[in-house]
Amino acid sequence: MERADVERILRATDHTLLRPAATYDEITKLLREGMEFGCASCCIPASYVSEAVNYVDGALPICTVIGFPNGYDTTGSKLYQTEDALENGASEIDMVINLGWVKDGLWDFITDEIEQIRDLCDDAILKVIIETSELDEHEKIRLSEIVTACEADFIKTSTGFASGGATPDDVRLLCANVGPHIGVKASGGIRSLEDALTYLRIGASRLGASALIKLARPYLEETL
Repeated sequence: MERADVERILRATDHTLLRPAATYDEITKLLREGMEFGCASCCIPASYVSEAVNYVDGALPICTVIGFPNGYDTTGSKLYQTEDALENGASEIDMVINLGWVKDGLWDFITDEIEQIRDLCDDAILKVIIETSELDEHEKIRLSEIVTACEADFIKTSTGFASGGATPDDVRLLCANVGPHIGVKASGGIRSLEDALTYLRIGASRLGASALIKLARPYLEETL
């Protein structure tokens, strides 16, 4: 793989550590890697956001997750989580939708929740996780339309904690059905640079992954 391709992958990557038992030392290692390799952001648990923001001191966007990983928190709870994360300095928010509402066809509820969180985010980037592995094609298309109408910044495939993660077919489907100003984030199960580059080439503009820096080191570390 060409060095330019590896650099493109890393610039699009939200370098991620959301394991429940993640320690502060592991988080700071993640942050150092994110800064060193020029990642799009580091995505971490909300409890570490304030410390992480201080640690990177403006050198790297800090992303955190809301309603994660199941999405069935109340809207009020998600709003509080979002407000708290933003007050602590998060500049990117990845929220999980309520999948039960999808299965019940409660599209207005989903729309209202996303809109309320969007309003709170103001200048912060909002990514909406729809958990594609749990949805049929009609549901994926409908959610692409809703995320577009709500003017979120990204639609995101997966939490990485469900029955499956991103697939090329899902990324193509989302890219074909969101508006021109909505990005697609492929996340969940991206374990090779080749897969990462495939997602970018078919239209994803962000990647969520934990292993890509380790894979990229042999291509880059000699000149860093």
